[in-house]
Amino acid sequence: MNDERIKPPLHYDLDLQPWDVIEDWGLCYWLGNVLKYICRAGRKKGNPELDDLVKARNYLDERIRQVKADQSRRLGS
Repeated sequence: MNDERIKPPLHYDLDLQPWDVIEDWGLCYWLGNVLKYICRAGRKKGNPELDDLVKARNYLDERIRQVKADQSRRLGS
């Protein structure tokens, strides 16, 4: 496979790519998707901004649920 990246569609063509931020910051799957959907919100043709924001919120809600569950287990509640 070629080492060159394929030029992304316009809604992914950002100065700073979300995958680079996700990797550099060591974000988990859930928070990585939050970042991805926020970055492209309103940029994808035919996809309303609200759709991507709701997707981001769904991933954030799941991560919050996980963190709360981990805290409850640690506290023995």
